[in-house]
Amino acid sequence: MAELLIIEDKTSFAEVLKSSLEDAGITCLIARNGREALNIFKREKFEVCLLDLRLPDIDGLDLLRELKSIDDDVQFVIMTAFGTIERAVEAMKLGASDFLTKPFDIEMLIGILKKVLEQKKRYYENLLLKDLAGAFLGIPEIIGKSPKIKDSIELLKKVAPTDTTVLLLGESGTGKELFARACHILSPRKDNPFVPINCAAIPSELLENELFGSEKGAFTGATVRKIGKFELANRGTIFLDEVGDLDLNLQAKILRVLQERTFERLGGTSSIKVDVRIIAASNKDLNLLVKQKVFRDDLFYRLSVFPITIPPLRERKEDIPLLVEHFIRKLKSSKKISESALEKLMNYDWPGNIRELENTIERANILADEIILPEHILLPKKGIADFPLKEMDLKTAGRLGRDMAEAELIKETLIKTNNNKSETARILRVSYKTLLNRITRYRGKGLL
Repeated sequence: MAELLIIEDKTSFAEVLKSSLEDAGITCLIARNGREALNIFKREKFEVCLLDLRLPDIDGLDLLRELKSIDDDVQFVIMTAFGTIERAVEAMKLGASDFLTKPFDIEMLIGILKKVLEQKKRYYENLLLKDLAGAFLGIPEIIGKSPKIKDSIELLKKVAPTDTTVLLLGESGTGKELFARACHILSPRKDNPFVPINCAAIPSELLENELFGSEKGAFTGATVRKIGKFELANRGTIFLDEVGDLDLNLQAKILRVLQERTFERLGGTSSIKVDVRIIAASNKDLNLLVKQKVFRDDLFYRLSVFPITIPPLRERKEDIPLLVEHFIRKLKSSKKISESALEKLMNYDWPGNIRELENTIERANILADEIILPEHILLPKKGIADFPLKEMDLKTAGRLGRDMAEAELIKETLIKTNNNKSETARILRVSYKTLLNRITRYRGKGLL
């Protein structure tokens, strides 16, 4: 997709401009008259338009007004002949960014266009930063050496340099957005925007406006034009997180973007063409949603061109020590973790995955003085609902009930004795060794 539309009726001059500008890294299309420019403008999206005010079929100022009515976000640089500078001034009043009097120096034109393009880039970045304030925007680091995570990383490395649509599958907290950012940064689009949006976090009646934007007056309260995420992501990557939560109406519109690379803003009449790579993610079984008729099968097939499954933390526990070390370093902490605390982490199943582990380490880092100990690792205690009672016989259920009661008694006594294990063993009338064995066993089961 071109960044610049050159509207110039003299073919040889237009070709010289196009060649010089593309050598300077600015992609261009040429329109040789006003009507051709209008037709192209309705199909394509440009950042800048280089407009000659003298055209054979339409007055340049009238054309400027029409083009701005189609897309007011495009910046215009005017070319004018000597003696018609007053018309260029009038064009500036209509919203043009700059003007040049023919003949002009090509290097000067390149400088003006690069300045305008840089200003537009900063404008879009500022819009993004309002949404992403505080978000991690650097090069993401995927931590792990387990075979399962290495397989996922290898798939990511293979698909990242392409423009193929990627579907990331995995439970909540496994790092799907981290993978999406890595895919973007390893792609040729890395210098352009990465725009994430959580489809589950925004009510469906507002999500269409967030994704596609809206025109002024499109609905009550729409006092200005809003640029949507797809438009912000032009020439970059959009990350649709929790895509399984999209309603069927929005699924149809996203399918159109995938197929045709076009959409309309809410309240708009003209199609906007975008060059955007789509990375989608879901923690739901999309195959099942397709069978339940709540997810379109044609959208599913379009999104799942290259699926990557990110394993849950319980299936890659050998990565826990590396992740813990990474999180402590990320906190800029000099504290160490004891072997017993690490063992407690290894014995837990992590239903919240890496996000839960990171939160646990941050909390432990606050509680610990110099060494993170098992008592600083605060994990949710398992209740009776967390066990598969339907699969148990009476004897097994009885043992479970006894274990839960013992674990609760040990915990309460440790609190009373300020974590004095010798005194706890004396009160509970067991040996010190037995107490330690019970503590280790119940921590491993998630009861203590």
